[in-house]
Order: sequence, then structure tokens, then C-alpha cells
Amino acid sequence: MRQHAATSVQPGGSATSASEGAAPPACPVCQSPGTHYLMAVAGYGYWRCPHCQARFMDPHQRPDRQAEYERYCEHDNRVDDPRYRRFLAKLADPLLERLAPRRRGLDYGCGPGPALAAMLEEAGHEVALYDPFFYPDPAPLSRRYDFITCTETAEHFHRPAAELERLDALLRPGGILAIMTCFQTDDDHFAGWHYRRDPTHVVFYRAATLHTLAGRFGWSCEIPVKDIALMHKPEGGPGPPPLGAGGAATPARGARTTPGRKVDHDER
Repeated sequence: MRQHAATSVQPGGSATSASEGAAPPACPVCQSPGTHYLMAVAGYGYWRCPHCQARFMDPHQRPDRQAEYERYCEHDNRVDDPRYRRFLAKLADPLLERLAPRRRGLDYGCGPGPALAAMLEEAGHEVALYDPFFYPDPAPLSRRYDFITCTETAEHFHRPAAELERLDALLRPGGILAIMTCFQTDDDHFAGWHYRRDPTHVVFYRAATLHTLAGRFGWSCEIPVKDIALMHKPEGGPGPPPLGAGGAATPARGARTTPGRKVDHDER
């Protein structure tokens, strides 16, 4: 089958057609090499992975660190904002129902206003904070946790395969990784989707994507409501197999961690 020519552009610039023989990028989520060109929108090229069903921005067009930071600073997500808390309760409520009392957690990519951590602490849990822009102290990354929250964060990951390996290492056996990201469901509406329009959103997950990730790590994946995935790490057993089986490549270590929860909750 003839492959689509990828559109190679810089945001705001003119599009040029990539060569017909250009190799597609590997999927940043599952590392599968068999991705297909999806479409170009507003100067950005997007790809899809038939293996894990992720959609992602062309890796050459991801924003740089300064552009990311400027975008995140546009949002006013305050700890005491009741509307923001209602938005985060979509994850907090099902997570709290499943946690034993007085657990230790990590809010990974907490942003400048760690409201979720405050909500969980008010419920009796201990929560450490990590965000490379706003809470960059690496000390929390040297511990292990009963639960990890990753809210409005995963869509910012430039190297999600490596990020998920890190989170798996930080999570204790029997722990829960709670992910909140707006699920992508329909390619026909992708171009006009509000979530795609944020230029710091570089990878988009379907429910099937998260189930695929769970299988790779030996987790079970529970989706209590749309846009929420609770990944349950088993109490024991072997760790995840090395990526590379079936043609996938092993992800690079030391990948840059991108921040999260920089979404304006009015966008939902």
C-alpha cells in the first residue's frame, strides 16, 4: 500500500511534503515502528500507532522547554479553587475509594497549584510533589509509593515509554497509578478537538492504549469513568519484559520528564 507522505513543517510556517521513502517515527508510547501518518493540522503533523492506538505529534515539532513553560504559566489552577477541585474529583473520588488509610503517594507533574495533593492529604494520605518546572527537587524520585497520580500530565510526555518505566519503578507492588487524560476517540473530529489545539499536548491516548500499556507492565487497567485509568500493580511476580519483542525498541533511559496538569479545567 502506498504510504502517505508525512508533512514536515514548523508551527506557523509553510508545509513541505516529506520524501515518499521517509521512515515513520516509532510510537513514543509502545515503541512500535509501524506507525502511519494521520493528518496535518494548523502546521503540525500527527501520526497514529495501529498497535497501541495512540496518536502523537510529529517528534520534530514538539515544543521546546521555554515554550512549554510559557504555556503552563497561562493557566490559573489554584489549590483553593472549588471548580478546579471538582474537576480533579473525577480522579480523586475513585482513587480514594480504593486506597487503604494513610497511604503514601506522589503527585507526578503536579504543576504550580497542587490541588489534588491537597485533596488527598485532607483525606489522610501523605503526598510528595514532583514537577520539573514548579517542584523540581528530585528527592521524591528516590522513594517508592503506594499510589502515584498523573493528572493532565501524560499528554505532555515527549517519551512516554520511558516515563511509564520510571513510574513503574516508583510504584510499590500492590500500588495504584492513577492517570487522568482526555481520551481520544474519533479521528474524524481530531482536527477540531480542543485537546489537540494545545501545542504542549503531544501524545493522545485511547482506552485501548492504556490497556496495552497495562499488559506490557503486567498491571491490570480499570477505567471507572471516561478519561480516568487506574493501573493496579500486582503484589508480586516478574517485572515488565524488555521492550523490543515483536520489533519494538528499548526506550532510552534518562528521558526528559515533562510536566502536567497545566490544563484549564474550563476546556473540558
